[in-house]
Amino acid sequence: MPPARYDLVIVGMGSAGMTAAEFAATLPIKVCAIERDRVGGDCLWTGCVPSKALLASAKAAHTMRHAHRYGLTAVEPEVDRARVWARVRAVQAQLAATTDAPERFTAKGIELRFGEATLTSPTTLTVGGEELQSKHVLLCTGGRPAAPPVPGLEEAGYLTSESLFELTDPPASVVVIGGGPIAVELAQAFARLGMAVTVLQGPPRILPREDPELAGLLTARLREEGVDLQLGTRAERVEVAPDGTKIVHAGDRAFRAEAILVATGRVPNLEGLGLETIAIDADRPGITVDDGQRTSVKSVWAAGDVTGGHLFTHAAGFEAARAVRNMIFPGTADDEVLVPWATFTDPELAHAGLTEAEAAERFGAEDVEVHRHHLTDSDRARAEGAGAGQIVVVTHKGRVVGGHALAPAAGEFIHELALAIREKQKLSDLAGLVHVYPTIALGIHQLAAAASYAAAQRFRFLVRSSA
Repeated sequence: MPPARYDLVIVGMGSAGMTAAEFAATLPIKVCAIERDRVGGDCLWTGCVPSKALLASAKAAHTMRHAHRYGLTAVEPEVDRARVWARVRAVQAQLAATTDAPERFTAKGIELRFGEATLTSPTTLTVGGEELQSKHVLLCTGGRPAAPPVPGLEEAGYLTSESLFELTDPPASVVVIGGGPIAVELAQAFARLGMAVTVLQGPPRILPREDPELAGLLTARLREEGVDLQLGTRAERVEVAPDGTKIVHAGDRAFRAEAILVATGRVPNLEGLGLETIAIDADRPGITVDDGQRTSVKSVWAAGDVTGGHLFTHAAGFEAARAVRNMIFPGTADDEVLVPWATFTDPELAHAGLTEAEAAERFGAEDVEVHRHHLTDSDRARAEGAGAGQIVVVTHKGRVVGGHALAPAAGEFIHELALAIREKQKLSDLAGLVHVYPTIALGIHQLAAAASYAAAQRFRFLVRSSA
């Protein structure tokens, strides 16, 4: 029997693969998608969806405890963590049966196969013992949690984002190893759900890629809520006590908990793809791609976490759509793409473009200005009882090159600053945009207007008083 032939074979149906399939289904091409496990990938089963469902429950519990801030009677919630985790799985099941349902893709004309895919040539793959031929292959196999080489960790057993949400009897105490976005989001959720949580972070602060002042404000918030943040503290050894308690040793200190959660980064899923067979370049971060998502083999493309680039669901989807566009409509590769992101703590910490330090290194400190708007000056923040937070805009000779915010819904309004960066707008352009009152985002206008007012002082000599 001759091999099945396609215009495009997509390997992996996570965020990148699903986006590619959605786009490809609108084109007059024959498409096959291969998934080795469950449609939906990391975002649905181990990442964004379950973590945000957990955060929602945790925020509800936190609001109940602090209802007095809103003129209501505060109550201590009765937290049944097993029910909370069951709700998380129910949300996943709902999405798996609707938005991410396999039938939704087959109804669009995508041929969906399940199994392990291996490249045997630049245009052929095998899956389930069958050979497929395709003009183009798009690798979207994602990544998985990485574990640090801590003696005793493997033997003691630990949780990652892949196993955490499968629990039916969540622990009462957790030591979290790592201080990145996943670690701090989950640590805050755990504390709000009544779990004792300690975070061991090797570097001297959490979220090293973020604005240091905003990260510091968030650190204070987490500690205020009961998260035991141990900064500059590396896990060195793990053992299990006779009662089953996990003990994490760091220097001369020992931290005990029922469970350990490892959140120290991710590694790409490269195994079994046959990359070496056809000499596709792949280094430690992932598969090497050009600006159009093409690998070193011209018929093979890659997008999402498997490339080791921006490890975000939204970046994966964007890259996958870009790959399909470039393979079907050659010559449409994008220039460097700006990818904003947000850490979904409460308040949220959002990021677009350069930090002050990055801008100073690129342009020189003398040509960089930082503009800050404090939430204490925001009417909306006051009305909602929001705590400390800021909106930060970094400019180079007046042009916006960075935007950062620690605020409620920061992930929603960071896009205005991302667009300003992409379009090379000046801060004065933002001052000229009418913003809705009362919103947190109005702070962008306020800081931009303040900068414009300051600049206007240079022309005071032109003003003549009639008095």
